[in-house]
Amino acid sequence: MAQNIKLNPEALKELRTVNPRLISYNVEMTEVTGGTFWKAYTDAQIDGTEQVPPPDLSKGVAAMHQWYDPIDTTNPRLIKLAKALGSCWVRVSGTWATRTYYDFDGTGMPDGYFNHLRKEQWINLLNFVKAVNGKLKISVANCDGLHSHDEPWNPSQAEKIFALSKEHGVPIEAVEFVNEPNMLQATGFPKDYTAADFRRDQDIFHKWVRENYPECLIVGPSDTDPGAMAKDAWGNPHPWAAEAGGMDTAGIAAVMAYCSTADLMDGCTEKLDVFSYHYYNGVSERMAAMMPSAFTPAEGAMSEEYLGAAAHTARCFSSYRDKYCPGGEMWVTESGDAGAGGHTWASTYLEVPRTLNEIGDFATVTNGVIFHNTLASSDYGWLKHGTFVPRPSYFAVLLWKQLMGDTVYDAGEARREGAHVYAHSRRDGKPGCAYLVINTSWTDTTTVELPKAAEVYALTGNGKMRSRTMLLNGKELVLGENDEIPEMTGVTAEGTLEIAPGSCTFIVL
Repeated sequence: MAQNIKLNPEALKELRTVNPRLISYNVEMTEVTGGTFWKAYTDAQIDGTEQVPPPDLSKGVAAMHQWYDPIDTTNPRLIKLAKALGSCWVRVSGTWATRTYYDFDGTGMPDGYFNHLRKEQWINLLNFVKAVNGKLKISVANCDGLHSHDEPWNPSQAEKIFALSKEHGVPIEAVEFVNEPNMLQATGFPKDYTAADFRRDQDIFHKWVRENYPECLIVGPSDTDPGAMAKDAWGNPHPWAAEAGGMDTAGIAAVMAYCSTADLMDGCTEKLDVFSYHYYNGVSERMAAMMPSAFTPAEGAMSEEYLGAAAHTARCFSSYRDKYCPGGEMWVTESGDAGAGGHTWASTYLEVPRTLNEIGDFATVTNGVIFHNTLASSDYGWLKHGTFVPRPSYFAVLLWKQLMGDTVYDAGEARREGAHVYAHSRRDGKPGCAYLVINTSWTDTTTVELPKAAEVYALTGNGKMRSRTMLLNGKELVLGENDEIPEMTGVTAEGTLEIAPGSCTFIVL
């Protein structure tokens, strides 16, 4: 059904001012050291003409992974594109980080670790963070190589990476103990590790940080918790949450939540500065056979249920934030369109409505930061692994950062198919406001009545929703000569404006 929107900036009501680094990203530890990550899709799978075969569950997560060499964090294109996004938090973590040995003296990796980080690799990462004016956030090692489950965690490894970073002029400014600790048997912990062991060790770690690096923010617990999302956006029982909590099959263990947020946090004595969690809009095609209710096919990529995941999850986790970090910000320290490396369309324009909707919804619910997974690896990276060619979602967040300010307003429009409307202050600081209108209909045009002349920035697919490139006001967004970032300028419109099906349009008044 075609929708009509009448913009009324005079009636906007302020909701909050959000963190200026609301949009941030992950550079996974496996990207820094080299390692396994989610398999790349074929061109036909990305186009939607070839199905993704179900993985061999007897091989566990390895069936869905492939080896990737380290990304080149000294690459001029990577640095230029990351710097264009402005100052962001750069999170270096992931399951890989929990079992990484910091081999800064070149003596090699002892038993009990899975991989090692060389000094040169970390220095290059620090130089990258400095070059893009970023702020560094990490998690630390906690595996059999460091201690057994019945021995307390010790800071022998953490001190090395904290000290080197500070010495190099890029201090670690925020830290989570480990990545996704609720998956006790899959995240790299010592053998037989329990939630009680985690609570003991997290308190030890947080106390150590506060005593030695008091300027560093304590963030946690960085978990996934299907039980927290037990109801869908309309309050009905969420089928895939129950499904995820009930899995008990070899090979599926890697995605199962073994304990809850309460199991990880109740009884801890060291308080958090920031509450964090992870979420995705369900799972990708790779895991569809294992968790069918959590999988959304491409034709549902603009549905209310699918796009509602960001706000729904933020509201669910808000109660945990209020309990464990009252008054603090809430950070989504890992997010993307789907768990297990993203949907087949993650690298295409079809991912843009979800990306922008996530940012808009989250900012209407709470203040914090969303870390996209990842900057430059796998199919859901903003940049293609190896070449760093920007994908449509990169240009979408770049445009958001150029237009949408930090003051968030109630846009005054009920959310409905064809009309997801968000309103912020102008990024340039001038009087007025910036709207984002996402037409979530596949077929119908949405009409917007403008109160006065406006600058319009309309994003559309290049001939199809699964296009590898995106159009801005009809012009393809691609890098120019010497990796010049295309100028993203608006066109003037007044009266009524037609928003094409599936398009995302910024309107600056």
